[in-house]
Amino acid sequence: MAEITRLPLTRHLRSSATTHVRHVRRGRVVHDGPGLSFWYSPLTAALSEVPVDDREQPVFFHARTADFQDVAIQATVTFRFTDPSRAASRLDFEIGSNDGRWRSSPLEQVGGLLSQLAQQHAVALVAGLDLPTALTDGVTVVRDGVTAGLSGDPRLEAVGLEVADVRVVGITAEPELERALQTPVRELVQQEADKATFDRRATAVEHERAIAENELQNQIELARREEQLVAQRGQNERSRATEKAAADRIESQSAAENEEVRARARAEATRLAGAAEGEAETARMAAYEDVDQATLVALAMRELAGHLPEIGTLHLAPDTLAVLLDRLTATGDRESS
Repeated sequence: MAEITRLPLTRHLRSSATTHVRHVRRGRVVHDGPGLSFWYSPLTAALSEVPVDDREQPVFFHARTADFQDVAIQATVTFRFTDPSRAASRLDFEIGSNDGRWRSSPLEQVGGLLSQLAQQHAVALVAGLDLPTALTDGVTVVRDGVTAGLSGDPRLEAVGLEVADVRVVGITAEPELERALQTPVRELVQQEADKATFDRRATAVEHERAIAENELQNQIELARREEQLVAQRGQNERSRATEKAAADRIESQSAAENEEVRARARAEATRLAGAAEGEAETARMAAYEDVDQATLVALAMRELAGHLPEIGTLHLAPDTLAVLLDRLTATGDRESS
């Protein structure tokens, strides 16, 4: 929008680079171009302002396909004024000389014209398509067709307007119809999902079976090794028992031999001791042969006294002494004989 400075009896207008201002005074064009700045009299000036930047016009309408189904089309048309002077002469772009505002709604007129023309071309294109084709390929078909139709339309050229781009946002059918069309695809997707689930379960079962077989093989291998371990332990125990028995037998034989040697030594020592005692006794008896009886009695008494316990006082009756002497005498006679 142009910026207008108001002074007494005169005005000053300053426009931007994206607006084309046309100043007509008494039927003659005084100023005509974008980004102008000039003084004018509000009593004699007729001002028009045409935007020269790109503008967008949203378009929404319904169309019927070849199989008599209703679809909604949403699009956006980008346009610009390539001949602002012609647009100012064909459309009402006049602005107030005091406030710089449009006196009417020229862009709404342009938008209505673009919507009608775009709808005209789009409806003709959709009418030749069935519903599935319109929903799948209709966006490209409608975009190209509307762009071609608007680019060469004489009514747009007459107002100096050019269509820069057409974007079709989407083509949709009624919700119930869309759900019906989506059902086969949903069923196919569900089947694929079920198949993936079944495959995953089958794979899981296969993995579990492999794990179970692996565990079973491990248990079998452990049992086999345990059997080998038990057999080896038994063999080791038998070997130890055999070796212990052999060692005990050797030890027993050695102990028996040692005992036999000791017994023989003891017997030999006893025999030698007995022989020595016999020889000593024989020598003693031989020594007693030439000793008289009284001496023998005295020796016997001394020997007896050495083997008797300590006696403080001993009383011998004459009879007892006579009997004792008789026995000693008899003993001496036997030994002499």
